Amino acid sequence: MQVMNTLRHWWSSPWLPPQYGRAPFFWLLSFGIFGWRYFYIPPTTVEVALAAASILFFIPIYIYSFWTNGWRVAVCIAITTMIGIAWAPYNFGGSSFVIFAATMSSRFREKRHAIMSLVAVLGFTAFMSYVLQLQTYFWIPAVIFSIPSAMGAIIGERLQRANAKLFRKQEEIEHLASVAERERIARDLHDLLGHTLSVITLKAELARKLHDRDGEACKREIADIEQTARQALAEVRQAVLGYRDKGLAHELRGAENALEAAGVRFETEVEAENLPAAVENIVALALREAVTNIIRHSDAKLCRFQVEQKQNRLYVTIADDGSLSSKGEDAIKRGNGLLGMSERVRALDGDLQLECKQGLTIRFNVPLQTAG
Repeated sequence: MQVMNTLRHWWSSPWLPPQYGRAPFFWLLSFGIFGWRYFYIPPTTVEVALAAASILFFIPIYIYSFWTNGWRVAVCIAITTMIGIAWAPYNFGGSSFVIFAATMSSRFREKRHAIMSLVAVLGFTAFMSYVLQLQTYFWIPAVIFSIPSAMGAIIGERLQRANAKLFRKQEEIEHLASVAERERIARDLHDLLGHTLSVITLKAELARKLHDRDGEACKREIADIEQTARQALAEVRQAVLGYRDKGLAHELRGAENALEAAGVRFETEVEAENLPAAVENIVALALREAVTNIIRHSDAKLCRFQVEQKQNRLYVTIADDGSLSSKGEDAIKRGNGLLGMSERVRALDGDLQLECKQGLTIRFNVPLQTAG
């Protein structure tokens, strides 16, 4: 039963590697040269049986040569060459076996091994033709047709392997690109949602406190919460698509609104215009993350935001006067926000520094030319 299952599996499995297609089966038609002699000289029964046995014995070796490498290919080549030499005194069509043996040289992965194998097949065939005084009808076709057939096969194999390697590299690049895109989306969503949810939480607490004292003010805060939530939804969609149409100016207005609601004065000094899109995106997201940290972890009363352009670099400083607890400082340093900010800055060949002395100060600089 086990033998039957093995045979069934072998029969149903592909006989040749998929990259070769069906072409190797059509190459077997070249054995027509082997039967050419019998069109004008009728073969004996023994000769027909031996010819059929030789071809049937050769086909499994031929198929096996496509799946193996190294010394096993050398064995296949040697056996095939010997079959051709053995038939040479009786049938000049034995040169077909020599041609197949020469093309099997392309199975070697190293080019020099393939060339050495081809030279060995041709040299052995020439030597045996001289020793056995074989007819020119045998060795001339064997030598002449083996060279272009084998060289074409060697070039084809190397091109095929190069294409396969290039395809694997392309798959790797696509995989790395998809990973980078997922990381970008994760960082952007963290910055967007972290900031917005902090603002919503703050306004919700304020609305709860105003509910019994000032109904109109409470309604305004709830309306702001609704507007902030809708804005967050639009920004999340933009982050997924990779767009940042509103830019730094919009982020400045959002930061001022959020800090005002938290009772923090916001001072800005922006001395830069027409920033490259990638740089503007980094500055806007850095400001968003810094404002989120101030609202969550600091009791600051003042936040300063400074952007200055010097030569071909942009210098950004975001500082507050709050006091952080050790727990809050550790949460900021270990959080995903600053990690994502640092990764974005490094991606543009920039440098980021963090200082936690009199409040939290974030300084970073990025080049403008390479980012543009």
